[in-house]
Amino acid sequence: MRFEYTYIYGAVCAQRDIGEALVINTVSKEAMEEHLKAISKRVLGDGHAVLVMDRAPWHRSLKIPDNISVVHLPPYSPELNPHENVWEYLKNNFLSNRVFEDLEHISKACCDAWNKLTSEKGRITSIATREWTQFN
Repeated sequence: MRFEYTYIYGAVCAQRDIGEALVINTVSKEAMEEHLKAISKRVLGDGHAVLVMDRAPWHRSLKIPDNISVVHLPPYSPELNPHENVWEYLKNNFLSNRVFEDLEHISKACCDAWNKLTSEKGRITSIATREWTQFN
């Protein structure tokens, strides 16, 4: 097989400078629901997360945990999604212009890239903060 893919299901909290991700070899509603469960576990105490999502087909009719609300972006408006900068950072710094031996190496590179992003203090806050998302 010439092309194989893996996907990073990722979310960040710019306020807390944290991220949560799953690296999975499929795009599906079920995979997205697993990601939502993982995000839900990272919400502190009786807190509530607001998750910004585009309108990808697998983002519709999901089982959303009680401590998460979803805001769907208008069509064709990636500039409104703070997470787009996260994807650009990962691609530009760790994942682009590389050839991988196999799917295992792709998945490992994705995990390594995400771990580097989340381990660098202040990085998520610096690239995912938008003035309109700030809370006081």
